[in-house]
Amino acid sequence: MAAGVAGWGVETEEFEDAPDVEPLEPTLSNIIEQRSLKWIFVGGKGGVGKTTCSCSLAVQLSKGRESVLIISTDPAHNISDAFDQKFSKVPTKVKGYDNLFAMMCNMLGLGDMNADQLASKLEETLPVIRSVSEQFKDPEQTTFICVCIAEFLSLYETERLIQELAKCKIDTHNIIVNQLVFPDPEKPCKMCEARHKIQAKYLDQMEDLYEDFHIVKLPLLPHEVRGADKVNTFSALLLEPYKPPSAQ
Repeated sequence: MAAGVAGWGVETEEFEDAPDVEPLEPTLSNIIEQRSLKWIFVGGKGGVGKTTCSCSLAVQLSKGRESVLIISTDPAHNISDAFDQKFSKVPTKVKGYDNLFAMMCNMLGLGDMNADQLASKLEETLPVIRSVSEQFKDPEQTTFICVCIAEFLSLYETERLIQELAKCKIDTHNIIVNQLVFPDPEKPCKMCEARHKIQAKYLDQMEDLYEDFHIVKLPLLPHEVRGADKVNTFSALLLEPYKPPSAQ
């Protein structure tokens, strides 16, 4: 929304150019280092790489915490694919880690209950729900990471998500922009260059719109991030900004 100032009798010297805002560090170090956090949510539009990003974050968190549990509420339960390991409704240790666990969550798990059982279950869980709700609104304990790609619809959905989180008083100050194309000057590709140009336009818009966010840029890879070793390798990009071939 634009606001007109025509007709105001104010000296122009009062409107000095605002200093450029220094962009925040383009990593998730701020989250990894915030030891008070108990709940870290990762969300976004379908197909943007939420599972890979959340598993990668869990790997990095496990390197500095006593224990980490990643819970998937995705009906497709893609964390099993990411770690190449079967998970269930019970916390299971991720292969290769001593303090990283994963589980799949059937939201509320109330599908097979009758009306009386459902009412009783809800009554039992209300105190827990109230307690957790308070924690969710505490930025010292809870934060939300938005994952998107550099396209119009994804940017639009991300803005809607951030507005809804603000209404719910849930902290969010990190955005992961995934699947970015970085053309290799030694291997010309017209489609890659065209894609990069489109993505750069929306990436610029994101950086203008969310200058008070940590914006992490992740590359589109030529292979799947599948298996504990590949997730671990990919997770390093959350702490060390990716350098495209042209910048190396």
